[in-house]
Amino acid sequence: MGRVEAINAGMDGARPLDAVAIPSLEGKVSAEEWAIRVDLAAAYRLVAYYGWDDLIFTHLSARVPGPEHHFLLNPYNLMFEEVTASSLVKVDMNGLPVEPTPFITNPAGFTIHSALHMAREDAQAVMHLHTPHGQAVSAHNEGLLPLTQTAMLIRGELAYHDYEGVAVDLSERERLIADLGDKSAMLLRNHGTLAVGESVGECFLKLYFLERACEAQILALSAGEANLNNPPQGAPEVTAEQGKIGLKLAAKALAWPALLRKAYRLDPGFAT
Repeated sequence: MGRVEAINAGMDGARPLDAVAIPSLEGKVSAEEWAIRVDLAAAYRLVAYYGWDDLIFTHLSARVPGPEHHFLLNPYNLMFEEVTASSLVKVDMNGLPVEPTPFITNPAGFTIHSALHMAREDAQAVMHLHTPHGQAVSAHNEGLLPLTQTAMLIRGELAYHDYEGVAVDLSERERLIADLGDKSAMLLRNHGTLAVGESVGECFLKLYFLERACEAQILALSAGEANLNNPPQGAPEVTAEQGKIGLKLAAKALAWPALLRKAYRLDPGFAT
């Protein structure tokens, strides 16, 4: 039994995947948009690879070129390992698909992502996760602690937003924008992690550092706070300044090109 057939067999009456035609958009959208679609689809596959996905319930987005501020969001009913460049849904700032699509999008994803794409010109990509480690640190009273180099590199870019329930109320967008301010990463209290970037690669790398920092913090705290070794005075601030410059450069020239090659090795089908 093939992969699609096996999935269909367990769908219990739901519409089978092979009944949903996903025509390729390559050559039907601008070269710039296609490149962004490929990068974003790769990011979805990498999130699945690292085990950061939450079934179908988190979301990554990227703005497409043009004055309309349209952005791409995942089809709500696809696993991250199934997302392709052509299946990404292009929506407007009202959450409506710009072009015909057989898919729906996540209302909470629209609320969070539209807020940041609308408010920040540099928010070309926005990524939000619900990992256990990210949620655990978001629920910690002190948030992200400067316990590791990874945490210190991203901590200077970190903002916080208090939990208001599932993000389907559009009025929450104003508070998300205000709380993020000029930062590029956020802990959504009792909820998860978020990052923004000037490109998909930059956004992914910031999210990677935030997630790894959260994971390390939970592991360190498992030994008891009395056994922690805190960094010397001034070191967190120095490292934060290094991270502000270094993460952007690393994403553009080093880490994202390598991650993109990895995505192609795992399954080149994402770029279709």
